[in-house]
Amino acid sequence: MNFTSFLVPSSLLSLSSIRSVLIRLEDTIIFSLIERAQFAANARIYECGAFREDLKGWEGSWLDWFLKETESFHAKARRYQSPDEYPFTPLSELPAPVLPALSYPPLLHGASITNVNDKILAFYIHDIVPAITAQNAAAGADDGNYGSAATRDVEALQAISRRIHYGMFVSESKFLESPSSFIPHILSPNPTALEDLITKPAVEAALLVRLEKKARLYGQDFEAAAAPSCAPNGKEKVDAETVVRMYRDYVIPLTKVVEVEYLLKRLDGLSEAEIEELQRRG
Repeated sequence: MNFTSFLVPSSLLSLSSIRSVLIRLEDTIIFSLIERAQFAANARIYECGAFREDLKGWEGSWLDWFLKETESFHAKARRYQSPDEYPFTPLSELPAPVLPALSYPPLLHGASITNVNDKILAFYIHDIVPAITAQNAAAGADDGNYGSAATRDVEALQAISRRIHYGMFVSESKFLESPSSFIPHILSPNPTALEDLITKPAVEAALLVRLEKKARLYGQDFEAAAAPSCAPNGKEKVDAETVVRMYRDYVIPLTKVVEVEYLLKRLDGLSEAEIEELQRRG
């Protein structure tokens, strides 16, 4: 989202505005998975120390190195000053921006920021990559395209991370809409009650249906004068069921973790007077 477009914070935090961002991210994520699926699994790029000779003693994985190098460049361009961007590399290991800081509107409660990139990296490497590359049998388990595969990994991971961490904007929006509904469950921590307040099963069900339709549509080939068709081998470019399962089993649950963790810390640093004022707002 363009946070410096002179929109007021209430507009940026409206659920309709947030929803439009999340729907666009669905497209980004599906297309990034399609791009990754064209290469073999290349499990070696996820093994710590597998490239230590090539990378002069680097003990992490090829993907770890790729993420750090990519995020170092992005950090210089102040990407991680944006309130919706969170790097996989610790911020302490990234360079400072070379550009002056932008003035972002106050949107999130700083003390509540939660980062779950370690969990995203784990499910992506161990479950999603093997699943989406399984149909690419012609490439075998390793096709040597380590740079191309890691490039697509970074694109997919950054989009998935942004999607999950955007849950903090959902929490802030719903909290500001009715602070008095949340405050009792924050003061006497009740994660289950907080999750119930932000969960809408019908919306989640509609999301999964929409995702399957998009994944099947985007996974086809289009010709100017012909109906869309599957790839020559009769398969979609990415397994639609894997996309749905990723959202159902990982993206949605991790988003809820982020949302609830954010809410549990939403009153941190506030005075009793500030909390009472929030309660009076309804």
